[in-house]
Amino acid sequence: MTATFDTLAAARDMEHAGLKREAAEAVASAIRAGQGELITRADIEPLATKTELAALEARLTWRIVGLVIAANALLVAAVKLIP
Repeated sequence: MTATFDTLAAARDMEHAGLKREAAEAVASAIRAGQGELITRADIEPLATKTELAALEARLTWRIVGLVIAANALLVAAVKLIP
């Protein structure tokens, strides 16, 4: 669905509300330029949810804990082997 934005009508509305003509035209132009950057639901759906991110964080945390334990075990073994 393509959304249309009437910059002339918006600029006139802002001018009638008390904004200077140049400022109203600039705001309307900026809104029009930013329309191509709108995000839709279809854009958001493939992104990770909070639940998925929490599960990923838990898995990574346990992997880091495991690596720290393994590194400490290797350090202790190396210290014991050094005469």
